[in-house]
Amino acid sequence: MGILLNIPDLPNHHALAVLLITVLALYLFRREDIPLETSSLAVMAILCVMFAVFPFSVDGVHFEPSTLFFGFGHEALVTVCSLMIIGHGIVRTGALEPIGRYLAKLWKISPALSLLITLVLAGTLSAFINNTPVVVLLLPILISVSLRTKTDSSPMLLPMGLATLVGGMATTIGTSTNLLVVSIASNMGAAEFGLFDFAKPALIASVVAVIYLWLVAPKLLPSRSPSMPDTSPRIFSAYLNINEESAVNEKTITEIIALTDGQLKIESIQRGPENKNIIPLPDTVLIVGDRLKVHDYPDRLKEYETVLGATLFSGQHKVDEEHPLKAEKQILAEIVIIAGSGIEGRTLQEANFINKHAITVVALHRAGKAMEIGRNGIGKTRLKIGDVLLVQGEIEQIALLKEKPGLLIIDGAESLPQTSKAPIALGTLLAVVVTSAIGILPIEISAVCGVLILLLTKCLDWQEASSALSTQVILIVAASLALGSAMMMTGGAEYIAQVFVALSYGLPPGGILAALMLLLAILTNIVSNNAAAVIGTPIAISVASQLNLSPEPFILAVLFGANLSYATPMAYKTNLLVMNAGGYKFSDFMRIGIPLIILMWITLSLLLNWMYL
Repeated sequence: MGILLNIPDLPNHHALAVLLITVLALYLFRREDIPLETSSLAVMAILCVMFAVFPFSVDGVHFEPSTLFFGFGHEALVTVCSLMIIGHGIVRTGALEPIGRYLAKLWKISPALSLLITLVLAGTLSAFINNTPVVVLLLPILISVSLRTKTDSSPMLLPMGLATLVGGMATTIGTSTNLLVVSIASNMGAAEFGLFDFAKPALIASVVAVIYLWLVAPKLLPSRSPSMPDTSPRIFSAYLNINEESAVNEKTITEIIALTDGQLKIESIQRGPENKNIIPLPDTVLIVGDRLKVHDYPDRLKEYETVLGATLFSGQHKVDEEHPLKAEKQILAEIVIIAGSGIEGRTLQEANFINKHAITVVALHRAGKAMEIGRNGIGKTRLKIGDVLLVQGEIEQIALLKEKPGLLIIDGAESLPQTSKAPIALGTLLAVVVTSAIGILPIEISAVCGVLILLLTKCLDWQEASSALSTQVILIVAASLALGSAMMMTGGAEYIAQVFVALSYGLPPGGILAALMLLLAILTNIVSNNAAAVIGTPIAISVASQLNLSPEPFILAVLFGANLSYATPMAYKTNLLVMNAGGYKFSDFMRIGIPLIILMWITLSLLLNWMYL
C-alpha cells in the first residue's frame, strides 16, 4: 500500500495527451504494414496540430508548435546523415578490402582465431562507422569464406552482427541512438558528452560481450541453411522455331504475345540462313524459319511451345530428354534489401528494377522463408528492409550490379571493389574522428567537412551520397526530437519519472539506475532503439532530478539500455540483414541475445554504479 500512496497525481491535459501520443507512436513504430517514415511523420503532424489547436503555455511563455520542426535542422541529424555518407564512402572505395582478404586466408588456418579477430574488427569499426555499412561489408566476406572453406556460416554471422551493436556503444557517433540520446540530453540542459566520454565502461563491457560471442554463442547456435536454397527455379534461355504448321505463322509480335496472355518476352528474332538479328517490334510479322530467343521458367517455355505450335530448341538441339534446357553463362545471386538501396518500401515494378539491371528475379524470401506469392506477384510485392531477392542473370550483369550503390549482393564469389581512392576515404574518416576527439571541431562540423572532402576528391558523387541517406532515419530522428521536446515541456517526462521512482521505492540509486537500464533494454527489443531512446532520455533526467543526483549516469543507463538490441530480429535493422543472410530463426536471436542482454546489463550497471554514483 505504501508504494501506491507514493504514486503522483495525473499531470495536465497536454502532458497526458503527449503521453498518449507516445503510446500511439510506439504502436505505429511496431506496425509492419505502415512504413516507419509515415509513422514518424504522423506523430509530428499530430503533435503540431494538437499544440496549434490547443495552445500550451508554461510559466507565461507560449509554446510555439513550429519549434517541433527544429529537429530537421538539429546538429544530431546533420551528424547522422554526414556519418552515413562517410560510411558509404568507405564501403564504395573498397577501403577495407585488404582486411577481408586477410580474414579469408586466416579462416583457412584457424577458424577460432579468425572469429575472434572478426568480432573485434566488427566492434572497432562500429565505434566510428554506422553499424549497417560494417555489416554490409563483412557479410559477403564471411559468406564467401564459408563457401570457400566449406564450413558452416551459422556460428559466425550472428555473433558478428551482435558485435557491431556492442561496439557501437563506445562513442557518441557509434550509432544514431547514441547521437540522439546525447543531443536530447544537451537540449534539456545536461552536460554535453564528448566523443570518448563513456568509452571506458563501454570497452570493459565489450570485452565481456566479445568473450561470450566468441566462446559461448557459437556453441548455442544450431546449424542453419542459407536463406536461399539451390533448388529455386531457374530461368532458361531457349529458342522457339516457327514451323509451317505453327499457329503464329504470318502473325505479328503483338498477336503472338496476346496468345500467351502477355507472358511471352521475346529478346530477339533470328531470320534466314545467316541468322540475321531482327528487333521484335510490335508490328513485326513472323515467317517460317524464324527463331525467337526467349527467357522463362521451363514449364512456361513448354507451354509456349504448345500454344504457338512452335518447336523448342536449346542451342542447336531440340529440347528432349537427351537435350534438356541449359542456363549457360547464368548465375544465381542474392540481393539483400538495405536502407538506402532506393527500393525499400517500393515494388520492383515501381522501381523498374528488372529492366534497369537486365536480370530476372526468381524468388523472394522474407524472414528466412520463401514467400508464396506466385511468379507474377514478385514484381508487385512491396519490399521491406531485410528482404532477400534471388536473382538470375549473366555473369557480366551480376558484376555490374555489384558496383551499384546501396545494394548488398551475396553470392560468395566476388570481393568488394578496390580503388585508388581508398586511402583518401580512410584518411577522411580518421580526420573526422581525431578533430572531434581532441576538440578542434564539433563532430557535426567535422563530419560535414568529411563529406565535402569525399565529394571534392570524387570518392563519391552526389547520387551515391544521396543513396546513402535514409528517409526513415531522417524522419525518426526528427520525430523523436519533437516527441522528447513535447514530453519535457508539458511535464509528461517528469510524471513518468515520478511514477518510476515511486514504483522503485526503497531501492538505492544504483538499483534505480539498473532498473531504468533494464526497462530500456526490454523496450528497445520491442520497438525501435531510437524510439526507446527518445522516451527514456527525458525520464532519466527527471529521475536524476527527483533523486538530487547528477543526470550523467542515468543518461548513460538509457544510452546503454537502448543499445542492447540483441534479442529480436526487428530490434535493429542489421539484425534483419544477418537473419536473412544466415537463414536464422527468431528463436536463434532469443537464444543468443537474452543471455547477452543479461550479461551486459549486469556488467554495465555495476560499472556505472562504481564510476558515477
